[in-house]
Amino acid sequence: MAQYFAPPEGLRQKVSVFSIKSNSQSGNTETVKMLEDPSGKETREVLKLWCFDLSYMSRSWQFMTLTALTFAFYLIYGYMQELIFKLEGFQPFGWYLTLVQFAYYTVFGVAELQLKEDKKRKIPMSMYLLLAFLTVATMGLSNTSVGYLNYPTQVIFKCCKLIPVLIGGILIQGKKFSLIDITACLCMSVGLILFTLADSSVSPNFNTYGVVLISLALCADGAIGNVQEKTLKQYGASNGEMVLYSYGIGFVYILVGLVVSGSLMPAFYFCQEHPVETYGYAVIFSITGYLGLYIVLTMVKSFGALVAVTVTTCRKAVTIVLSFVFFSKPFTFQYLWSGLVVVLGIYLNLYSKNKTSWDAHIAGLLHKYGLLKRKRALEPENIV
Repeated sequence: MAQYFAPPEGLRQKVSVFSIKSNSQSGNTETVKMLEDPSGKETREVLKLWCFDLSYMSRSWQFMTLTALTFAFYLIYGYMQELIFKLEGFQPFGWYLTLVQFAYYTVFGVAELQLKEDKKRKIPMSMYLLLAFLTVATMGLSNTSVGYLNYPTQVIFKCCKLIPVLIGGILIQGKKFSLIDITACLCMSVGLILFTLADSSVSPNFNTYGVVLISLALCADGAIGNVQEKTLKQYGASNGEMVLYSYGIGFVYILVGLVVSGSLMPAFYFCQEHPVETYGYAVIFSITGYLGLYIVLTMVKSFGALVAVTVTTCRKAVTIVLSFVFFSKPFTFQYLWSGLVVVLGIYLNLYSKNKTSWDAHIAGLLHKYGLLKRKRALEPENIV
């Protein structure tokens, strides 16, 4: 809806033009455009997280708030995931844990949908079949790999999700990336290889089958971020709708797979013998994972898949440190410097996305400490 006001005759100052675009399909975002001067437009996106309106914040504060919440929920999520797999005999039942997790997510999605006025599905079911498959592959393979790998190795693989995200961005959305982004991916790849070699030499839990599982999960993870971003923007669906249908259909996929493979009942009987260590911990695991997922989807919708991946990658680096602190495991300094190579790749990617502001800040620091001389302007008398 746009409304224009004619300025009184003789008044030179431009009158504000307010253009408010409300997308009835989206449910969480609106766009408010304000033209205050002839030079350009200012756009403000209304950002809501559950019942909280974050639109009064600047974009920087919105980003920092979402980042802090992502760290908080996913650090608890990672701790509970490793704690569950520390239970003797649980290692083969990663897919059953994923089934329980998807069941909780579906219940949460249904409850959230009941609170919304618009309950109509926006995204086609065919798209949800694809999203559900990618979600199952990402989380199921990732959960299962924990039973065969040292947890920090599983996490360091997930830190390199940026690699398939970049490839997926090129193939799925036709994006172009800079040489710095490509260098960042190479650093991550080298660091990943070195970290895996270190783990294979010192960890008694190392298993190449786990490497295959987490690599497949990594590929699915890279694809799903781009598909989610493209789908959310194209159809304007809410995060709650995407979670409900993706995980609801994914629950059916996993259930059918477990029944066909004959793995359902052994896992059920095992968990029945250890209800607190399995179902009890899985409640906390699922709640924190669901809240973290919702925040990440909000970040994808507001800031893009690449920014969201960068934030979750940094969170995983903290998770690795906490894993060594809370759970005893063999350590070698090769973990440290190969992990630093991955971190270098992360910071190269961050620099690529903030090159202009970072260059200005770095130049200011160099000038401040006298490491870079300012260019002297030519005086008129020195010009020949």
